[in-house]
Amino acid sequence: MFIDSHCHINFPELSQNLPEVLSNMRQNEVTHALCVGVNLENFPQILQLAEQHEQIYASLGVHPDYELQSEPTQELLVRLAQHPKVIAIGETGLDYFRLKGDLEWQRERFRIHIRAAKECRKPLIIHTREAAEDTLRIMAEEGADTIGGVMHCFTESLEVAQEAIKMNFYISISGIVTFKKAVQVKQVAEYVPLDRLLIETDSPYLAPVPHRGKLNQPGYVKHVAEEIAKLRNISLVELGRATTDNFNRLFLLSIS
Repeated sequence: MFIDSHCHINFPELSQNLPEVLSNMRQNEVTHALCVGVNLENFPQILQLAEQHEQIYASLGVHPDYELQSEPTQELLVRLAQHPKVIAIGETGLDYFRLKGDLEWQRERFRIHIRAAKECRKPLIIHTREAAEDTLRIMAEEGADTIGGVMHCFTESLEVAQEAIKMNFYISISGIVTFKKAVQVKQVAEYVPLDRLLIETDSPYLAPVPHRGKLNQPGYVKHVAEEIAKLRNISLVELGRATTDNFNRLFLLSIS
């Protein structure tokens, strides 16, 4: 009924208890999850998880917060993304919150990911934090609209969401939407077109209420869905069906 469109179950906090994590997914009607890459070094772990578990998909990318990492080339990203369980390029994007100074390397890395996604015809997973203007500008300059993707763990304004949607992107809402003071995220979750909405955990981070402050996991994406359904005044079944359909449409899958 639900799909976690962004998690990191290869991180030690979750991978060491993987049977329990997968069991919790089943108990909460979370049928599939996308395990998202943040560096090249750990990509083999993600791919192994996806190969071993039918309900897990993989993505490939280098996170903008990771400064001292092996830099990806367009050629390398395209080659590694040929595996059928790799359904996206990213996590990529810009983050001006954690890192300061000359971040041109971050912007260039972002461009390389967009070019790779266009070449291998797989959608982008974009992270943006305190960098919305540059993120949208580079997306436009590089023609990201021709391949599309998802703005993950979205915390920007409704206006930024609308600009991303115009460029063929989906908006993914995390457990932040359950936080009492997350007014802007709640507004986006309520007013973004239902056919452009995804749900995620970003686990092991950002556990939703009632698990806030604890270790997050894909099974908890149901709480994200419950909050959004409440905000939109629709049934949980309708929200689950819509976000599953959106996931299928974006990643060219046929999950029922």
